[in-house]
Amino acid sequence: MNEFLLVIHRDLTSKDASPSPEQMQASIKPFQDWIGGIAAQNKLVSPPKRWDAGGRVIKQNNTVLNGPYAEIKESVGGLLMIRAADYDEAVEIAQGCPVLKWGAVVEVRMAMPTV
Repeated sequence: MNEFLLVIHRDLTSKDASPSPEQMQASIKPFQDWIGGIAAQNKLVSPPKRWDAGGRVIKQNNTVLNGPYAEIKESVGGLLMIRAADYDEAVEIAQGCPVLKWGAVVEVRMAMPTV
């Protein structure tokens, strides 16, 4: 089994934020059920964590920018680590994320083995 990072990106800052606060409220129970299903299969490495909408980006010349993506509206809404055999299985798990239907995006990254 490999470890994969699932990064949930959402538009949290624009006036037409998606998912809306109401949609986010409606997604809580389905999201908890989705996480519970991953855990029940012993594929949850670390539970999801929520992150602020701001963040900071530090560049080589020590410039510090507010927000991870100052020029776009998407923010990191959550991170979790899962176990999966390969990218196909990890993507299949990620496709179950209930906030996808309200405009969120889930990025999947495989942890590289340490030497």
